[in-house]
Amino acid sequence: MITDKVAIVTGGNRGIGLGITKRLVDSGYKVFVGARQKPEFDKEYDNKVFFQHTDVREEEDHIKLIEFAIKKFGNIDCYINNAGYSEWMPIDKIDDEFLSNILNTNLKGAFWGSKAAAKYLKKGGSIINISSLAGKRGSSNNSAYVASKFGMNGLTQSLAKELGPKGIRVNAVCPVLIATKGLLEALKTKHAPGNENPEEFISNFTKNNSALNRMPKSEEVGDLCVFLASNKASAVTGQCINIDCGVLPQ
Repeated sequence: MITDKVAIVTGGNRGIGLGITKRLVDSGYKVFVGARQKPEFDKEYDNKVFFQHTDVREEEDHIKLIEFAIKKFGNIDCYINNAGYSEWMPIDKIDDEFLSNILNTNLKGAFWGSKAAAKYLKKGGSIINISSLAGKRGSSNNSAYVASKFGMNGLTQSLAKELGPKGIRVNAVCPVLIATKGLLEALKTKHAPGNENPEEFISNFTKNNSALNRMPKSEEVGDLCVFLASNKASAVTGQCINIDCGVLPQ
């Protein structure tokens, strides 16, 4: 088990981010969670998980989050841009407020996190962007979210080339539907594909699309993040890796 490793996870207080946080702790990391709400962890996570109020849309908040971690432990090894949300909306209903909110959170948040991390990470450090299978293919009534995730994948590929000479690796993880509370709420909205019954939608989607006849779990995203942050992935950078139980083989 590794020791003295420090990771930052934006939005690491719930959903996929919580799964990532737990897997990092299980692997010996000290984890700093940047979010707008403080997570509630069992006592076993005392002195292993630390919270800093963070609005990922604000560049300065990312800097403060990193400085908080460095002040406490002297370094950071991995920065995970996880904070984001999904919301379906047909193009004729999208206004500036809707588009700005989703792009500022999902895409600009990853830009600011990556910029701050690039300044402080040392050789061997890693940036991981939590993207989506929606960053690989479009879907109806989902153009804003899809655009934000395609943008995140492009950011990942560009920064891998830019930061590689410094010994910093940049990768993205692209999950398919994971039944977090946030996704189920998003699927209930008027223009979402599962607005009548999100659980039934996910079940039918799984039967029709998954090679393994199941969807991945948040903790499995966390397992992949642990690998990508480790020396075992020292030759892996610029990749946008599906974690989708075979929904989109590539």
